[in-house]
Amino acid sequence: MPEEFDYLSFRLDDSFFDAYRSRQPAWGFHAGAGNTLGEHSWLTKYARAKADGSRERFWEGLRRVIEGMYSAQKDHALTYKLPWSDAQAAQSAQEAYERCFAGKWSPPGRGLWMMGTRLVNERHDSSALQNCAFISTENITDDPYLPFSRMMSMSMLGIGVGFDTLGADKITITDPESHYPHAIGDSREGWCESLSCLLRAFFAGGRMPVFDYSRIRPAGAPIKTFGGIASGPAPLEKLHRQIAQLFSGRAGQTVSSADITDIMNQAAKCVVSANVRRSAQIALGRSEDDDFLDLKDWNKNPVRMGHDGWGHLSNNSVIAHSGDDLSHLAERIALNGEPGVFWKDIAQNYGRLSDPKDGRDYRVRGVNPCGEQPLEHMELCTLVETFPTNCTDLADYLRTLKFAYLYAKSVTLLMTQWPETNEVMIRNRRIGTSMTGIAQFAEKNGWTELRRWQEAGYDEVRRWDRLYSEWLGVRESIRVTTVKPSGTVSLLFGVTPGAHWPKERGFYVRTIRDIANSPFVKAMQDAGYPVEPSVSDPETTMVVSFPVEGPDVRPEREVSIWEKASLAALCQRNWSDNSVSVTLTFSEDEAKEIPAVLRAFDGQLKSVSFLPAAEGIYKQAPYQRVSREAWEAMRANIKPVDWDSLYRNAALPEAEGEMYCSTDVCEIPQR
Repeated sequence: MPEEFDYLSFRLDDSFFDAYRSRQPAWGFHAGAGNTLGEHSWLTKYARAKADGSRERFWEGLRRVIEGMYSAQKDHALTYKLPWSDAQAAQSAQEAYERCFAGKWSPPGRGLWMMGTRLVNERHDSSALQNCAFISTENITDDPYLPFSRMMSMSMLGIGVGFDTLGADKITITDPESHYPHAIGDSREGWCESLSCLLRAFFAGGRMPVFDYSRIRPAGAPIKTFGGIASGPAPLEKLHRQIAQLFSGRAGQTVSSADITDIMNQAAKCVVSANVRRSAQIALGRSEDDDFLDLKDWNKNPVRMGHDGWGHLSNNSVIAHSGDDLSHLAERIALNGEPGVFWKDIAQNYGRLSDPKDGRDYRVRGVNPCGEQPLEHMELCTLVETFPTNCTDLADYLRTLKFAYLYAKSVTLLMTQWPETNEVMIRNRRIGTSMTGIAQFAEKNGWTELRRWQEAGYDEVRRWDRLYSEWLGVRESIRVTTVKPSGTVSLLFGVTPGAHWPKERGFYVRTIRDIANSPFVKAMQDAGYPVEPSVSDPETTMVVSFPVEGPDVRPEREVSIWEKASLAALCQRNWSDNSVSVTLTFSEDEAKEIPAVLRAFDGQLKSVSFLPAAEGIYKQAPYQRVSREAWEAMRANIKPVDWDSLYRNAALPEAEGEMYCSTDVCEIPQR
C-alpha cells in the first residue's frame, strides 16, 4: 500500500486487490449508456484525492475503509494487550471487503468518506465518522453557552444535531456591562468560542466582545485538514449581528424556546454558508408550547421563513408520551408536515417493541435529526448499513451482518474530541446496524418473509455483539439495530432508501446538483445529460438530470399512509431496538387521516415525521415523473461518461462526503 497510509497498523497484501482493480462494482440506478448514478455518487461524495491528485477508484477507497476498520481493532487490542492475529484478521477483512464490494453492506457515507484517513486513524478520533448527535438544553443553567457552541462545533464536522428547547425560561437576559477586544482564531474552535463569548455577554452580564476577524483566512483559501474551501469571515460576522439583534434591549426577559431554536438555526446557517453545503437539525419542543409550534408559520414569522431566513434549518417535532392527546397538532401537520412526534417514554423504556420493557435507555433525552437513534445528552450515533435485497438468501444475509456489525463496533473503539460525549459513548457503545431497501424487499418477498429475516438478523447481531464485546473487553452495546433513511449510499448499490417506498417506479428523472464550472458538469454535458442552472443558486450551482432506471417497486404515491406507518411499526417491533426513521408522506385526501394515524400508532413507534405530497411544487425536485417517451428520448441522447478522465483529473473539487444522516430525508428542499 502507498506510504501515505503508513499510519494504518493493519494492511492487506497488495495481491488481494488484483482481482478487483478492473472489476465493476455493484453500482445501482443505471442512467443510460453504461453510466450509473451510483458511480457519480461515489466520485462526487466519497472518492478522496490520492497523493498524485487523482481520485480513488471504488476498490481503492474500499481498501482504505476496510484497512482503517481493522486498524481500529488492532490498535485497541495492542493498547490493552489483547490477543491479536494478523492472519486471522486478514481472512476476516477480505470477506468484509468482498461483501461490501458486492453491495451487501456498507459503512454510512461518513465512513466511506473518512474511515482510514489520518483525521480518523492517526488521531484515533471518530468524530468525523459520526452521523448525528443530540444536545439537551434541559440543564442549561449548568453551562448556558455549551449547547450552542457544541452544536456549532459538531455541525462544522458534518454531524447533524438534534436539540430540545427544555431550557426555555431558565436564563434571564442581561445587558452587557462594557466592551473588550476579541481576536477570533482561524479554526473551528475559534469560531465556536466567539459564539460562547457573545452569548456570555447577554446571559451572564459579561462584557461585550468587539470582534477582530482579521485572523480568519480569506474566502477561497483551502481547508487542509477537513477539506473544502474557506468562506472567509462573512458568515460568522452575520451570525454575530443576528444574535446581538436578537437579545439587544431585552434585559430582564427570559430566553424562550423560540430564542433557543433561533440561535441553533442561525448557527447552522452560518455553518452552511461557511461551505459545509448542507445542514441537518431537529428541534424538540413541548407539545403545548404555541410559540414553538408557530415557528414555521409564515404569517407569524415571515423573517424566520423568508428568503434570507433560518427557520428551514431544522425539522421541528414535539416531545410526547404514550397516551398523550395530540389531536391539536393534526391541522398543523396537514399544512406543512410539522411537527413530528418523538415518544420519549417509549424510547426510554423499550428496545424492540416485541421485547419486554427493559428501561435501559432511561437517560435518553431526544433523537437524531432523521429519527432513527434515541440519544442521551451529548451522545453521537454510530451507524452502518445492510442491503438484504442484494443478498442471495437468509444465510447470506446473516453472514453479511457479521461484518456490518463489526464495522460499527470498531468505530466505538475510537474516541471523539469531546469528553462529555466519550463518557456517554463508552458507557453505551450504542450502534445502529441498519436494514435498507425494506420496502423493495417486502414488495418482492412479502411481509412474513421480511419479519423472518428481521427476527433472525437481530438475534445474529446480538450473538456477534456478545462474542466481540467479550474479546475486545468492552461492554455489550445498549442498542444494536436501526432503520436509517439512507441517502446516497442507497444510490451506490441500487436499493430503495430505508423503510421508504421510492419516489417513482422503474424509470424517472433524478436531478443532481453540482458546482458550476466543475469538471463533473462538463463531463455530464459532453455525455449528453441535460444541464441547467439551479433556480435557487444559479451563479454557483448547476442541476444535472439523470434518466434513471430503478427497482420495479410501487412509488410512494400508490402506497397509503396506513401501509407506510404499518411497515415502520413492523420494523420497530421486529428489527430496530433503537428507532425507525420514517417520514409518512400523505396526499391531500389523506390529511384527514392524520389524527387517526397518531392514535393508532401511539405505542408502536418511537418517532415519526410527516410530509405532504408535493409533486410539481418544488422546481428541479430530486425526483421527477416523466412519460416513457420523454425518458427514452433523454436516454437516447446520452453517451458513455469519460469516467477515466474524471478519476485522473486533479482539478476535481474535493469529495464532499455525505453529511449528517441522509441527503434526501433530513434536509429541507427550497421552493
